Amino acid sequence: MAAKGPIEKILVRSPNWLGDAAMAVPALRELSRIFPDAAITLTTNPGVEGLFEDADFIDHILPLEKRTSRIKQTMEQADRLMHEDFDLAVILPNSFESALSVRMAKIPRRIGYNKDLRGLLLTDPVAVPEWKNRRHEVFYYLNLVAEAERRYLGRSTVGETEPDTALCVSADRQEAARQTLRAAGADLSKPVIALGAGSTNSMAKRWGSARFADLSDRLCNELNAQTFLVGAASETDVTQEVVRLSGSKPIDLAGKTTVAEAAALLSVAELLVANDMGLSHAAPAVGTPTITIFGPTNPITTRPYSVNAVVIRNEVECSPCMLRECPIDHRCMTGVTVEHVMMVCHRMLSPSIE
Repeated sequence: MAAKGPIEKILVRSPNWLGDAAMAVPALRELSRIFPDAAITLTTNPGVEGLFEDADFIDHILPLEKRTSRIKQTMEQADRLMHEDFDLAVILPNSFESALSVRMAKIPRRIGYNKDLRGLLLTDPVAVPEWKNRRHEVFYYLNLVAEAERRYLGRSTVGETEPDTALCVSADRQEAARQTLRAAGADLSKPVIALGAGSTNSMAKRWGSARFADLSDRLCNELNAQTFLVGAASETDVTQEVVRLSGSKPIDLAGKTTVAEAAALLSVAELLVANDMGLSHAAPAVGTPTITIFGPTNPITTRPYSVNAVVIRNEVECSPCMLRECPIDHRCMTGVTVEHVMMVCHRMLSPSIE
C-alpha cells in the first residue's frame, strides 16, 4: 500500500534513450498538469537532459552519473536521491536498476510497471497493458501517469486530450545555433536541411552512406539547399563517409554538439531526413518537418509522434524484425530509393521554398 500524505516533490526517472525520452514528453506534461503544485525533478542519463533544457513542465533536472559498475552506480544514485525528500517516484523505464535505486532511496511512493521482478520494489506496481505492442509508446508512458492520477488523486482525466510532444527552444538558443552553422561555413540564405545518417544502437536502422550522400547532392542541386549532418560521436564513421562520397560536402556536426545544441540546430532547419534515431523524435518536437526512414523497427509503436513527421518504409515480409544486424540482404532499407525520399522532400518543403 502506498504512503499517504501530500505530494509536493516528485521524482521522474526518464527513459534512457533520447528517442524514448522524447516519447515520454506527453506523460511529463500530464504529470505537471495533474500535480500543479508539486515540484517535478527529472533524472536522466547524461546527455538526455539537454532535450528538456527549456521545458516548462519540469522544475529541476538531475543528470545521473555513469559508472562502470552497475552496482556502484545504483548505490550512488540511491544515496543522492535519498537526501532530496521526494514524496513520489514515477519510474518510466522498465529496468530493474531504475526501480531498485528509488527503493534504496526510501521514496515512500513508487509507481512503475511490474516487469523484470520489480513488483516488490514498488509501492504501486502497474501491470503492463495488453495493448503494449499495438499502440504507440507515448500511450505506454501516459498510462503510467494515468494510474498515478487514479491511485493518488482519485480521478481519471489523463488521456482526454491529444498527446503533446512539443518542446521549446529559446530564441537565444536558436541564434546560437545559427552562429554555429555560420561558423561552420553554412550559407543561411539557402534552405537549411539536416541529415541524420547514423543510428547509435543498430546498424540495421541505417539507410546507407551512399544514399545519404546522393540525397545531399540532389537537395543541393535541385533545391539549392544547404545540408548538414547531425548525430552522436559514435556515428561519425558514417557521417564522415557521407561527406567523402558527396559532391556537395555537407557540413558534418556529428559528435560536435550536445543534445541541447543539436535540438537547437534542428529547430532552425527547414527539414530533417534521418534514420530511426533519437534526433528524428527531437526534430518534430521542436517544430521541424521530419522524414524518418524505417526498416527493422515498428513505426506503429515508435515513429516520431507528431504532425510534423512522416515515415518512409519499404513494406517487406520480414519487417519489423527488431534485429540490430540484418541476417539477409537488408531489403527493408535498400528498397527505399533516393527518388522516393526526394519526392517526399519536395512535398514537405514546397511551402517554405516557393
